[in-house]
Amino acid sequence: MNLELLQQAANQARGLAIDAVRECSSGHMGLPLGCAEIGAVLFGNLLNINPSEPRWLNRDRFILSAGHGSMFLYSWLHLSGFDLSLDDIKAFRKKGSKTPGHPEFGLTPGVECTTGPLGQGVANAVGFALSAKHAAARFNTDDHTIFSQTIFCLAGDGCLQEGIAREAMELAAVLKLDNLVLIYDSNGITLDAPANQTQLQNATELYSAMGWDVVSIDGHNLQEIEQAVQHAKASSNGKPHMIIANTVIAKGVTQVAGTTAGHGEGGAKFWEEAHANWGIPTDQRFFVSDEVKAYMAELRTQREAAYTAWHAQFEAWTQANPELAAELSSGIQACVQGMCVDRASQDIPLFDSAYADATRSAGSVAINALAQQEPFMLTTSADLYSSNKNYLKGCGDYSPTSPEGRNFRFGIREHAMAGICNGIAYDGLFRVSAATFLVFADYMRGSMRVAALANLPVTYILTHDSVAVGEDGPTHQPIETFSSLRLLPDMDVIRPADPEETAGAWIAAMERACGPTALILTRQKVPSLSAIPAKTRRQGVLKGAYIALREQGPLQAIILASGSELSLALEAAAQLGDGIRVVSMPSMFRFDAQPQEYQDAVLPPSCSARVSIEAGATGLWWKYVGLHGQALGIDRFGFSAPGKQVLEELGMTVDAVVAAVQQVLHR
Repeated sequence: MNLELLQQAANQARGLAIDAVRECSSGHMGLPLGCAEIGAVLFGNLLNINPSEPRWLNRDRFILSAGHGSMFLYSWLHLSGFDLSLDDIKAFRKKGSKTPGHPEFGLTPGVECTTGPLGQGVANAVGFALSAKHAAARFNTDDHTIFSQTIFCLAGDGCLQEGIAREAMELAAVLKLDNLVLIYDSNGITLDAPANQTQLQNATELYSAMGWDVVSIDGHNLQEIEQAVQHAKASSNGKPHMIIANTVIAKGVTQVAGTTAGHGEGGAKFWEEAHANWGIPTDQRFFVSDEVKAYMAELRTQREAAYTAWHAQFEAWTQANPELAAELSSGIQACVQGMCVDRASQDIPLFDSAYADATRSAGSVAINALAQQEPFMLTTSADLYSSNKNYLKGCGDYSPTSPEGRNFRFGIREHAMAGICNGIAYDGLFRVSAATFLVFADYMRGSMRVAALANLPVTYILTHDSVAVGEDGPTHQPIETFSSLRLLPDMDVIRPADPEETAGAWIAAMERACGPTALILTRQKVPSLSAIPAKTRRQGVLKGAYIALREQGPLQAIILASGSELSLALEAAAQLGDGIRVVSMPSMFRFDAQPQEYQDAVLPPSCSARVSIEAGATGLWWKYVGLHGQALGIDRFGFSAPGKQVLEELGMTVDAVVAAVQQVLHR
């Protein structure tokens, strides 16, 4: 390790960061300046990466959980030789740049995940580490090791104060993820105040007691950093690793270093003095010396050679293990392109017309049928496999001694579960689902939002979908939840009505590779709507809405419904006569994406007599029923009583639908 050149690189990375922040008069310079030596050891020496192949399967992963310090990552990606030019650095936080305010997955080569909400990156890193352990168990052989990566995460006090980080870190210790290295930027400063005003823990004692291998170092000492990282990479003691790096926020800007003022952009005005402190010319901005450029170029050559050697081994593994190679390839393809609809449809057999059970039970049949044919499918639960019915039979439980297991038990940790699943999805080898009760999706909302923002194909299995859960009362009876999920851009929320629609929902989820899908499933039994052809129900879900019952004669009114209320709509139509159309709308997201011609064929603009029914908030239904229609739903909290009684008292009945249709017909 060339200490002199690495120190120069660290100081010049500081210069890039302060210059970029000054250029746009915006951004956070505290972490990039405080952690520069950490960046130098990782990106300038020890990370197993190849900038020419940013998604190389066996690369070390680096996750910046403290995403506000994005210029740390951008500076080192640029210096390392990723496709991030000096002009990109100069365009920091500008419209259309590859260097947005917080790192965004899919936009910037070398950025492993979208971070910004504090603590998310810690959970993502645990997901990456789980994916790596699982991949190694599934694909490595005695003759060929193709997965041996280390997962690095850089986090600060803000990340570790968030509950999601604590949840995820405890799971990492339980699951003995010794391929995970969390570097804690311990600078004693949060945005508003010194950290000791909001935290008292002894980090070494706390995380050691949690089951982590903890060391504390001077975060500006290159040799100490190098020794700690080397120890972590070489260790296989069954413990995840925490390196507590004691640093000075905004180091080198004497006017603000070590204070809350060093957190943001305020210190950037002192850039000339800072340049002088770092040995950078005071008359040049965005300066990188020829010596540092040459050093990083030589390192890139070495990394290319290491990648070439790995690739030769990968080719030998592929030749020796064609079935494993095909399995790995199918998983990557399912993550990048989604599954073929026809293939997913064939995987799930048709349900018997007499099948009458909860859609959560139909979902169990569907996910197991898929998983038996598609080995890249993994599933997780927040201690609710028995209730959500998403356990993959015969696929084993993931554990430190059986990392090949495909069922992950995360305990009562919904937020961490969702963030960890994001990490697995970012890694791009396996399709993962996460299960809990619908009402507890609120615990996962931050991670679900990031999944939608980052276009991650995570599937959420959310059961106990309405006030029909009954006696558990209003704390467990979702009212607004699926409507609020529908408000998330790029989140496909599907509420199927019966077994075949549930199969269609799973097919839709697996087809989709550009964003998450939430499957909203019942606890109570629902009838199989066998009067509607199974193919119509499955394909109808893929389009978001379809005609479940076509009027016989002139069209007089349309009843729209989703989920368990579709059967009520069909019963009401039978009482109302021949001029009634019933439309099943399991997914507003998918229906809104259809051509206008299809939308008008399902909901003819000429028919304004429309009624919707759904056991939840009514707000979003007015878009479809219009000012002359009526939206039946529940815009209040429920109460504890048998489910049927709750539904009846809150107006989820055939009689209510009939009365509403008669009312709109006479307006």
